[in-house]
Amino acid sequence: MTDAERHVPVMLGPVLAHLAPKPGELHVDGTFGNGGYSRAILAAGAAVIAIDRDPDAIARGQALVGGSGGRLTLVEGRFGDLDEHVRAAGHMSADGVVLDVGVSSMQLDEAERGFSFRFDGPLDMRMSRSGPSAADVVNATPERELGRILYLLGEERKANQLARAIVRRRESTPFVGTRDLADLCERVLGRPRRDEIHPATRTFQALRIHVNGELDELARALGAAERLLSEGGRLVVVSFHSLEDRIVKRFMADRSRDRAGGSRHAPETLVPDPTFTLLAKGAVEPDAEEVAANPRARSAKLRAARRTAAPARAVDAAALGVPEVETRGSGRGRA
Repeated sequence: MTDAERHVPVMLGPVLAHLAPKPGELHVDGTFGNGGYSRAILAAGAAVIAIDRDPDAIARGQALVGGSGGRLTLVEGRFGDLDEHVRAAGHMSADGVVLDVGVSSMQLDEAERGFSFRFDGPLDMRMSRSGPSAADVVNATPERELGRILYLLGEERKANQLARAIVRRRESTPFVGTRDLADLCERVLGRPRRDEIHPATRTFQALRIHVNGELDELARALGAAERLLSEGGRLVVVSFHSLEDRIVKRFMADRSRDRAGGSRHAPETLVPDPTFTLLAKGAVEPDAEEVAANPRARSAKLRAARRTAAPARAVDAAALGVPEVETRGSGRGRA
C-alpha cells in the first residue's frame, strides 16, 4: 500500500455524507492532494475530475487514474478555474464539488518544499513550483508591506516589529532556509511557553498564503463552483483556519439568504434568489476520535450547501473578507 493510500483525509465521513456521491454522477475534487477524497468518491461509483496545481500531486495520482476504469481525470491547474477545467474536459455541469483548503500533509512533510520549519529546507512554499518564493518575498518586500502581510494573513500581533527585524537582518545576510527565518521569529517574539504555538507559525502561514494567493483563489473557487453545479448539486468545503472559514461562511450565508420579500429600496424583482440552501447549520467539526488519531484535523471546519436553480452571481472577494494584500500573491497552489 502506498503512502497516499494509507493517508486518510480530514473529515472523510462528514464530507461523504454531505457530498453524497452516487453511481453515474460527476464530482469535482478541487484539491486532489493525496487523492483521499477522490478515491472515496470513486468507490461510491461516481466519476471524478480532480484538480491540483502541484505537479508532484498530479504525478502521484497517475496510478489511481490507471485503476479507475476511465472514471478519474486529473488536471494540473488552479481550482479557481474549476468550472473552466471541467468544461474543457467535455462536461457542462457537475453534481458535487469538494474543496480541502490549504497545504497538504505531503507538502508539509517534504523538507525541500519549505512549508514547515519542523525541517531545515529552502524557504520556498510554492505549491506550483513556479513564481516568486517565500525567500523572494522575505528578502525583497518593503518593510511596511511585509508587516501588512504578516498582520493580515498571519494575524501576527507583532507584525511590524517582526518585519523590522527581518529587514534589518536581510541587509547583511539574505534569508535562504526555513530554520533561519524560524530562529529569527523566536529571537524577536520569544520562545513559546508550554502548549503555545511556535512563534514562527503565524509568519509561515502568512508567507504561504501570500506566495500562493490562497484566499483570493478560494473566493474564485466558490464562484466557479456556483457556476458549475447543477440544480441539487452539493458544495462541501473543509477549511483549517479562521481566514479561510470566514470566506466560506460569508459566501454560503450570502448565497443562502432568502431575500424574496424585498424592501422599499430594493424591489422584489431586483433582489436575486438564493443560489444555495445550507446542508448544515453552522460549521461541522471533527469528533474527538478523529482529532486523537490525526492532530492536524483539530482546527478543521466543514461547511456544505446544495445548489438551487437560481442564476449564479458575481463574487466580491473584498466582501467575503479577502485582504487587499492577498491579491498580490502569485496564485493558488493546491488548486
